[in-house]
Amino acid sequence: MDMSVISDRGLVLLGCGKMGSAMLAGWLDGGLDANSVWVQDPYPSDWVQAQDVHVNSELPETPAIVLIAVKPQMMAEALPSLQAMGGGETLFVSVAAGTSIETYEQILGPQTPIIRAMPNTPAAVGRGITAVIGNAQSSAAHIEMAEGLLQAVGQTVRLEREDQMDAVTGVSGSGPAYVFHLIETLAAAGVKQGLPEDLAMQLAKATVAGAGALAEQADDSPSQLRINVTSPNGTTQAALDVLMDKEGGFPGLLDRAVAAAANRSKELSRG
Repeated sequence: MDMSVISDRGLVLLGCGKMGSAMLAGWLDGGLDANSVWVQDPYPSDWVQAQDVHVNSELPETPAIVLIAVKPQMMAEALPSLQAMGGGETLFVSVAAGTSIETYEQILGPQTPIIRAMPNTPAAVGRGITAVIGNAQSSAAHIEMAEGLLQAVGQTVRLEREDQMDAVTGVSGSGPAYVFHLIETLAAAGVKQGLPEDLAMQLAKATVAGAGALAEQADDSPSQLRINVTSPNGTTQAALDVLMDKEGGFPGLLDRAVAAAANRSKELSRG
């Protein structure tokens, strides 16, 4: 990422909770000068205050980027203070769930370049994935700059339309919780089969983490990887006969779960 424009004009981070802190740590590790960053947060952590960034001090008039990472319910209170930065010179990037580009345009003005992004919690360990979509005022250079910042905590993907953000919420935004629950239930099933709790949990965590890493790194598709470990009439086949049942197994269950999350995302964004 070209840090020079940020070094010259500054970056404002509005909200520095878990996600904001994960991104800030990634930027600083990537070589961004702490003196180029202004953090606005009502309750800055000890860690943030130890980073030599500007904390709750007077903001630059036209920073290169304002990155909005406040909780949606704090948005109405936090945004009006940034109205003066709207209009075109400053790029706004939002990682706040449920707040539409149209809402930002109403507050900041329609000429403001605005990019909406949906990261997920594995960003905390640099393994997140973030979907991005820009408004009509966002140039290719704006999108690249936003991606450069967001890639400090993982991968990025570009959407074609903003309404795809609800589906992204259902798959990757809320998805880590589905995987955590898979780990919980896999370990609990191991205990039922006679394993000690701590051993069952260690096996479940390592299995899910290892399979995920293999799925990302292997040339084979997840379908092929599944076939590779499934001997005819063997133990894996016996389990998959249960899990792949169209109604009671993963296909129907995850279809309903992702749809429920996406539908709730639509409801929340409508207010």
